[in-house]
Amino acid sequence: MSKSIGLAQIIRHDDGSASGVWGVHALRSAFQPIFAFQSGRLLVTAFEGLIRPFRGTEAVPPGIFFAGVEGIERLHVETLTRTLHLLNAAVFLPKEASIFINFDPSVFLDRSISEHALRDMRQVLNETGIDPRRIVCEVTEKKPASEDALFEFVRALKGGGFRIAVDDFGSDESDIKRIRDIKPDIVKFDAHWISRLMESGAGFALLKEMVANFEDKGIRTVFEGLEESWQLQLAERSGASMVQGFVLALPEIVPANFSHFEPVAPEAAGDHRAALVPAGVADAVAVRAPRSSRSFGKRTLHE
Repeated sequence: MSKSIGLAQIIRHDDGSASGVWGVHALRSAFQPIFAFQSGRLLVTAFEGLIRPFRGTEAVPPGIFFAGVEGIERLHVETLTRTLHLLNAAVFLPKEASIFINFDPSVFLDRSISEHALRDMRQVLNETGIDPRRIVCEVTEKKPASEDALFEFVRALKGGGFRIAVDDFGSDESDIKRIRDIKPDIVKFDAHWISRLMESGAGFALLKEMVANFEDKGIRTVFEGLEESWQLQLAERSGASMVQGFVLALPEIVPANFSHFEPVAPEAAGDHRAALVPAGVADAVAVRAPRSSRSFGKRTLHE
């Protein structure tokens, strides 16, 4: 095992994976596929990087881990987790897939922090050979410490060829303002909110209208946190671009074998990237649960 890119908390393993060390915790990368609708099929077009903390051999819920990280340490942990995801993506993910990486707006206190974050990410991309156009920078729902610093950072990311996604979009006016200010390429809808809207005709009509408004502006949409097959049917009918959730695929911790995702035609992704299709999932939209059997399982925190 050896250290990498000058960060003492990162360890490279003989199997090609990278893990992190933060205090008593070991940090590992997991990746969950994001699927696109294409001609009645579900095709994998991207993966989201998710951190999995461990204390010894015991898994620690990510929410509990991050709740114990405060102040300037949060910035360091954010940098560490993004670096891990990129190092592991370069080794284990298909070369055509996009990579969603999370950013916490609350750590952007001033312009210098934004500049350091961007420089750190460029350094890792140079080391791994990952094209910046594969990266989707996902801005989480937390309130930024400085909106001006965040907006400057977003502009710099766009200038560097990165794409921007806004996470956990809901019905609040603050969410709509965030879209106007950031002008993202992708919007990910809050899982609990879309689940409630799907339960009524009026709610679903509103959901379809919002999706159409985004798509008309060139903003792609993702429904995340889907757990039931009937939700896939409604997601497809809504016009959403992409879907993500346990009903399709669980996050897999590296080292993991993603060879069951096979390349398919590039037009499936709708842009320069090839899409990927997993064996056994292509016909998932044909699996329908009766409307009377709707139920929700308990959602696992996956950030």
